[in-house]
Amino acid sequence: MLNGKTVLITGGSGSFGKKFVEVVLRDYPNVKKVIVFSRDEQHQWDMQQQFPKNKYPMMRYFIGDVRDLDRLKRAFNDVDVVVHAAAIRNVDTAEYNPDECIKTNVLGAQNVINAAIECGVKDVVALSSDKACEPTTLYGATKLTSDKLFCAANNISGGKDIRFSVVRFSNVLGSTGSPYPIFKRAIQNGDKSIKLTSAEMTRFNISIVEGVGLVLYAIGHHVGGEIFVPKCMSYRVTDLAKAMAPKLAIEEIGLRPNEKLHEVLIPAADAQNTVDLGRCYVILPAHAFNHSNQEIISHHKAQYVPEDFCYSSNLNSEWETVESLAAKIKRYIDPRN
Repeated sequence: MLNGKTVLITGGSGSFGKKFVEVVLRDYPNVKKVIVFSRDEQHQWDMQQQFPKNKYPMMRYFIGDVRDLDRLKRAFNDVDVVVHAAAIRNVDTAEYNPDECIKTNVLGAQNVINAAIECGVKDVVALSSDKACEPTTLYGATKLTSDKLFCAANNISGGKDIRFSVVRFSNVLGSTGSPYPIFKRAIQNGDKSIKLTSAEMTRFNISIVEGVGLVLYAIGHHVGGEIFVPKCMSYRVTDLAKAMAPKLAIEEIGLRPNEKLHEVLIPAADAQNTVDLGRCYVILPAHAFNHSNQEIISHHKAQYVPEDFCYSSNLNSEWETVESLAAKIKRYIDPRN
C-alpha cells in the first residue's frame, strides 16, 4: 500500500508520529520517503538518533508549523499520503490560550487541506479525538470543527484525485491525557491514596499500535468523507488504579470542570449515519456531493447500526479486568516492572 510512495505526517515527532514511523518502516520496506513535519526541533533530533540516515535513507525531517501554509506547500511537494496528527491537545492549555488552539487545530487543518489539494496529494487522513463528540471544551470544539473540515474537503477538491478522511479514537492508555501518568506520579511521590474524580468513571482502552493500524487501514480503504472509529475495550478507572497500586486507597475528589464521566466516540445523534465494518465503525458524511453514502456502504460492505446506537465507554460489551490492565501495562507501557 505505501511501498513506492512518499508519506508525510504532521506533528510527526509526537508519540503517535514516532510509532507510525516505526510501523511504516517495518511493514513497508520499499516506502519511497517518510517525512516528519513538526515544529519540535529536539524531538526531531531524537527521532534522527532512533532512525539514523545510514540505516533509513528514506527518512526526511521538516521543521514547520501547520499554521504556515507556504511551508506546508513546500513540504507537500511530491507527497502521496498525508497523516495529519499536529494539534494542541491539552484541554487546560486550550482554554487558557483559545486563539492559539484555534490557529493550530482549525486554521491549521484548513491549511493542510488547501496545501494537499494544491500539491496533488492523493490520500489525507486526519486524527481526531473522543472530545470531538458532543464537545464541552474548546479543544473538543476545535477537533469537531477539524473533523467537519476534512470530511467536507472531499466536496471542494474539484476534479483532483484526492480523498480526505478522519480517524477518531480515545486517549491511548499511558499517554499524557490518560489517567495512567496521574496515578504513576502519585505512586512515585509516595502518596497514601490514588485520587479519582469519580469512582464511576469509565474510559475506552486502545494501544498506540492499534491506533496506527486503524490509520493505515483508513489510508488503504477510504472512499473519502468517512470518520473511522475503532472497536475498543472499556475499563473502569477504579480497576486501572487497582492494577497499578493495589495497596493504595482510592479517594474521590469530584469531576473537574467540563470533564465527562464516560468517553463517547459516536454520539446517539450520529447513529443514523453510522455503519459497522466489522473491525471498526464508520460515521458517514452528513453531506456528500461527489459520491453517495450508499456508494461508501457498498465499498466497505457495511451495515447500518441500530437506530438507538451510542458508542460510549459505559455501554460497551467488552471490558478490561484488573488483571488484563496490569498485563497490558507491563507489556506495553512499563515493561521494566
